[in-house]
Amino acid sequence: MASIQRAAVSSGSEGGDPASIDERKRKRMISNRESARRSRLRKQKLLEDLTEEVNRLQGASKEITETIKKKEDAYLKMESANNILRAQTMELTDRLQSLNSIIKRAEEVNGNSFSIEKPQISDPLMNPWQLSYPFHPLMASPDMFLH
Repeated sequence: MASIQRAAVSSGSEGGDPASIDERKRKRMISNRESARRSRLRKQKLLEDLTEEVNRLQGASKEITETIKKKEDAYLKMESANNILRAQTMELTDRLQSLNSIIKRAEEVNGNSFSIEKPQISDPLMNPWQLSYPFHPLMASPDMFLH
């Protein structure tokens, strides 16, 4: 019986006077407008936050890119200087070997009376399989000395 009364009350409230129905519609419409306004504000705030984050990340990306470029430039300068030093080392090693062979020939000709102390310099380039660093062949370029 209670369920019958509830049904009667609910159906009675729907069929109430038109003024109360209009008032409920008006309140519901105002509530819906306010909810839509809050939703738009939330979306706008989210968009602003995301825009700020994009700008911040783009700035960080630009800084990282500049740092990488500076490091690459420094690396290229070091590699260029290292290649020059390797070439000079190889040239000096060749000259030393040449001078040592001249001394050896002079000793053979003069019968060991030609005594000069020859320094024995261990040359890591003579045993490339024992290098502790990778050896790259020299690549000459027109702007090699500009860096």
